Amino acid sequence: MANKLISEMGLPRSTANVFAARNIVTAKVPRAAVFVHEDASDVMDALSLSEFELMEVLDVGLEEVTSSVAHISEISCPPYQTALSLLEQRNQNEYLAGHLPTRLKGLDAALFGGIPFGVVTELVGPSGIGKTQAKSH
Repeated sequence: MANKLISEMGLPRSTANVFAARNIVTAKVPRAAVFVHEDASDVMDALSLSEFELMEVLDVGLEEVTSSVAHISEISCPPYQTALSLLEQRNQNEYLAGHLPTRLKGLDAALFGGIPFGVVTELVGPSGIGKTQAKSH
């Protein structure tokens, strides 16, 4: 995920100014790259710090930190999706909903009609079971 600037996330100006004053300017970087130092030249990441660390660094209350983190997370992180919702979305898209029948009744039944279009399918199993033959047809 690309770094997103706190100043461009629509936080209240007073809250955004507090983040900027403490050099917390991005929403997402790897945790290993984040260090809390006294040196003001070090840039920190809002989502890599715990709420208590943010309270200490920003010198604000838990309620303001919690609402700010929720707002930043909502903008910078993809929305929560379940496997079922992804499957339902895929089935709604005609070009992804098709299947390539294998003509093996048991396999087609297990795969709900065959090998699905638009995804990578890996055939695995012990040697001699027919993986190579299946891909050759």
